[in-house]
Amino acid sequence: MNIEPPAAPLFVPPNAGSSHCVAFLKKVNEKYGLLLDSYFDLYRWSIDHIDLFWDTVWDDVVIVGYKGQHVVDNNTVPATNPPWFSEARINWAENMLTCRSADKFALIQATEPTPECSNPPHRRVTYADLYVMVADSVSALLMLDLKPGDRVASYSSNCIENVVACLATTAIGCIWVSAAADFGVQGVLERFKQVQPRVIFGVDAVVYNGKVHPHLPKLQALLSGLSERCLLHPVVVVISSGRDECQWDTDWVSWDTFISGGKSSSLGRSVEGEIEWCRQGFDWPLWVLFSSGTTGLPKPIVHRAGGMLLQAKKEFVICADLRPEDVFFYYTTTGWMMWNFLVSGLSVGCTLVLYDGSPLREPSYLWHLVDELQISIFGTSAKYLDQLSRKGYRPRDHHKLTCLRHIYSTGSPLAHALFDYVYECIHPNVLLASITGGTDICSLFAGMCSALPVYRGEIQCRMLGMAVETFTTEGHTCQAGDAGELVCVRPFPCMPIGFWPLPGFGTDEDVKTAEKRFRLAYFAEYEDVWYHGDHVLITASQHGNGGGIIMLGRSDGVLNPGGIRFGSSEIYNVLETCFSCSEERNTTDRIEDALVVAQSIEGGTDERVILFVKLCDQTLSNELEKKITLEIRSRRSPRHVPARIIQVDDIPYTLNGKRVEVPVKKIINGAQISSVNSATLRNPECLAQFASIGETLRNEVEAKC
Repeated sequence: MNIEPPAAPLFVPPNAGSSHCVAFLKKVNEKYGLLLDSYFDLYRWSIDHIDLFWDTVWDDVVIVGYKGQHVVDNNTVPATNPPWFSEARINWAENMLTCRSADKFALIQATEPTPECSNPPHRRVTYADLYVMVADSVSALLMLDLKPGDRVASYSSNCIENVVACLATTAIGCIWVSAAADFGVQGVLERFKQVQPRVIFGVDAVVYNGKVHPHLPKLQALLSGLSERCLLHPVVVVISSGRDECQWDTDWVSWDTFISGGKSSSLGRSVEGEIEWCRQGFDWPLWVLFSSGTTGLPKPIVHRAGGMLLQAKKEFVICADLRPEDVFFYYTTTGWMMWNFLVSGLSVGCTLVLYDGSPLREPSYLWHLVDELQISIFGTSAKYLDQLSRKGYRPRDHHKLTCLRHIYSTGSPLAHALFDYVYECIHPNVLLASITGGTDICSLFAGMCSALPVYRGEIQCRMLGMAVETFTTEGHTCQAGDAGELVCVRPFPCMPIGFWPLPGFGTDEDVKTAEKRFRLAYFAEYEDVWYHGDHVLITASQHGNGGGIIMLGRSDGVLNPGGIRFGSSEIYNVLETCFSCSEERNTTDRIEDALVVAQSIEGGTDERVILFVKLCDQTLSNELEKKITLEIRSRRSPRHVPARIIQVDDIPYTLNGKRVEVPVKKIINGAQISSVNSATLRNPECLAQFASIGETLRNEVEAKC
């Protein structure tokens, strides 16, 4: 790819020297007699000495629990998935509730306005309130005779009760499983039947796009499916909004009744009234997250409690400099790992803002919340920023935003042009952190650092303790300036324990199948190292950052025409820069959305690039096609130019808002639509058009042979 010359940073932290990251570097120097001078120095030490590093992190971020002497074998490889802190005893929820202040808000819940309720009041709970709610919920769960290792699930909205249920579940050693309320029943059934929860928390209705959507019919359909397919009859607790109580099953329990029963019983508490936290080993399963599952059953990824706790505290306290006085918001559903990421912010003692509703029906609403609630950490997706920019909305023109310190973006690569948009249209003096990691590790490989500058189009740095490198397809370390496959070459504590079922939680055959799936997912591509499936470029080191990261797309969606490999984001970035649906742009030059994939040609020995575009109320003209070709050729290379540019009605997305490249690639190369798990897609109906176009494209190729 054509790499632009080094540019001045878009943002330089004004007080980098007083950041927690610099303080941690000084602590390491003092403790081990070192002379580390830059972030890159600290990073290299952290991956060369993973045992010393993570031991120091534990003490620095003040983990509550017993650490013991053992940390990890510093000489092993990721493929062994080694045990961590084998003598430790901790409880994740206990560490979330170290703050018990009656004056400090823990959670603020905001809801999208509707015509019936144009100004819904915010709900607030203090840390003292939250502790009492969790204690009562713990008691209520124990009344159901739950034991450590039992699964407790949620099919709910982003509400206070959902956080309470998660904390109570993990407080007693049970395993949390969550699906967003906007997930279709079939998709949730495919997830829950794999883990068989004993309890399911649901909600009676959700708000989205200015409308109230009844949820009980979906909950009932899920329960019917669990009963029919695996004879499962979980206890059901319904969180009531007062909007829809006419379809309640007589066996269901309301949240109020559930909590009231727990309060009366007061189980799971010491004489002093403290929750009897179920402290387990560091590697005890905390929660199960699921892959998107577009081409098969979603993979049930089991994360260890200690790894989730230690990694989150490192990211928040050392790298991001989150503080108790921060107000932390992330736009997320309960089915995306960013919900888990957000909830982990309780460990810092800051205030979390939960939001239920559409982020864009009224583009000003979230930014109104920033001013009203004094949000200092604003998290979202690249897709949201892209759509906001396309609407031509400039938050800084309508809101003060003086409280903002950080903006986080993830879910897909953040285009270079969107860096410009944030600094020009939202806030000129904020740390914009594009972050990357994913459901597989429920945390970050690369992301934010409050001690480093922000460069256009780049993730700031590789995270401390995460030995990220880029490999060629042959398994060699990439040369400087060459893109490659993102790998992690040293063990890390947030690596999942495995796929469900773990040993002791299923039949020997099922456990062996899960272990095989796990190894195929992460260790089949390269020997002994973690393969993440992202095509990335590590840039030259600037300001001691050790090199930023440019995300180029998913590896399985990498394009390779004529043997020249490049990521799909290289095409998307050009389209975003030159053809976005902004008000300033000529209406005939606007592209609303796009998808780029490769079609196999010459008997599979080569491929050609196919670009699908969704336009803004127009038909693809020869003139626009020529402009697209010219811009891609001049800004990238002739090899990047699509062989075909085709207009489509819609672009398929997963439920979590990610473009569906690989399934479309398979479809245009001849796979049946039935090979795609439609329950994982937001708009599966659009695949039929791609199947029809694929047939035409294949006929074209055959005609040339």
